[in-house]
Amino acid sequence: MPDFALSVASTLPQDAGAAVLAGRVWRPDHGGPAIVTVRDGQVIDVTTHFPTSRDLCESTDPAKALRAVEGEAIASLAEVLANTPVEGRDRSRPWLLSPLDLQAVKAAGVTFAVSMLERVIEEKARGNPAAAATIRTEIGKLIGDDLSKLKPGSPEAMHLKEVLIKQGAWSQYLEVGIGPDAEIFTKAPAMSTVGSGADAGLHPASSWNNPEPEVVLIVASSGAIVGATLGNDVNLRDVEGRSALLLGKAKDNNAAATVGPFIRFFDGSFTLDHVRRTTVTLTVQGEDGFTLEGSSSIARISRDPADLAAQMIGPHHQYPDGAALYLGTMFAPIKDRDAPGGGFTHKYGDIVTIAAPELGSLVNRMKRTDECEPWTYGASHLMRHLAKRGLL
Repeated sequence: MPDFALSVASTLPQDAGAAVLAGRVWRPDHGGPAIVTVRDGQVIDVTTHFPTSRDLCESTDPAKALRAVEGEAIASLAEVLANTPVEGRDRSRPWLLSPLDLQAVKAAGVTFAVSMLERVIEEKARGNPAAAATIRTEIGKLIGDDLSKLKPGSPEAMHLKEVLIKQGAWSQYLEVGIGPDAEIFTKAPAMSTVGSGADAGLHPASSWNNPEPEVVLIVASSGAIVGATLGNDVNLRDVEGRSALLLGKAKDNNAAATVGPFIRFFDGSFTLDHVRRTTVTLTVQGEDGFTLEGSSSIARISRDPADLAAQMIGPHHQYPDGAALYLGTMFAPIKDRDAPGGGFTHKYGDIVTIAAPELGSLVNRMKRTDECEPWTYGASHLMRHLAKRGLL
């Protein structure tokens, strides 16, 4: 059985000493969440300065603001991580949460050529994984498998669109993959994301699904990109493949949006250019002994992260509490798991690790959506908690 334990070394960025990190933990002694940072291996509560993650991210310079404040050391990071998986958790001691609270949770779709091809395949297969391998070969012959240098909305992209329409091969996924407008959708409600060490949800109605490893931008209400973290945009391929109008059912399920482990704010040691160059790795370890590994670089993205953020937020789309933006899946696992040609799908108990050198690692165990911890703590509960503590 794969080990579902969080280590300090893998959770933190490789240059942890230089990183300005923010997260959230549940504090049983206060009966609610706390905003924290990590310093010298200690988890420091800074909630009296920043009552919500949203408030910290809305600072003019979050990294500078977080560095400048003192806080209360509540536990070592090792202790918090060890107490985070729900099985064996001591509910009298702190555990790690998602670093997001009131921010809108948005996602960009079809931003990498390889994921675009997989979306086309899902559509053509009508949710049938057995047909995917044959369709993948047919689509590859028509449009190739390396469209990363094709700029969406460019004359070259529009010419390709005309050719594909004439051949009867056009798809709504190609439209958002190489057309002028990005696909931006709401992944999950505010307050619903789960963090590293949590169980992630798979709807039991799905028999073809996969992790979607992504970098998540943290965007202030002004449109400024202030930091980044990691995310798993858990996807039900059979559901979305039946109809794109089922996107909400495929994406927005209990515990199906994982984010973490911490927000890393931009400063002299970490900038948007670091995000543009970072490599994200994916590992899936199953209770059946199955192992899947993959990696990809954000450099292969079809749309620049800043462009995606600008398409998400602005005069026509405003988010007063800021937003977290999943940048799109960098690769879709297709390795056969059971039968040859059957492709990949999750099994309950899979341990999924998404990692990047600058952001650490996000680790989740896959469970049924109705077996994951129920989402019962919303914005109203947070407001009452902060009011009780005199922080509103």
